[in-house]
Amino acid sequence: MTQVFVAQHPTEAHLVQGLLEANGIAAEVHGESLFGARGEAPVTPDTLPSVWVLDDDQASSARAVLAAYESREDTSHGVAWVCPACGEQIESQFTECWKCGADRPSGKAGE
Repeated sequence: MTQVFVAQHPTEAHLVQGLLEANGIAAEVHGESLFGARGEAPVTPDTLPSVWVLDDDQASSARAVLAAYESREDTSHGVAWVCPACGEQIESQFTECWKCGADRPSGKAGE
């Protein structure tokens, strides 16, 4: 068994486990019960939840999957856009205005 990822919280550890399993790599989450002790125990890689690959021969494949995961583009902080119908400012991830329901204009966000 090989450790391939140290997560910031149990949810991220299980997300990574699911990602690996979706790619045919058996994995387990270890240490999630220690997460509840944060504040009483120091926060170190040893006390954070981690993901372990069961088959050592799949560790390099797992690391390749995780490299793609970690390099993903964060689109949650894109450019906001202004609704052409009501003038409301809308966050970039939305495709229609929350206030009036108008569609985002075609073109890049923020135009």
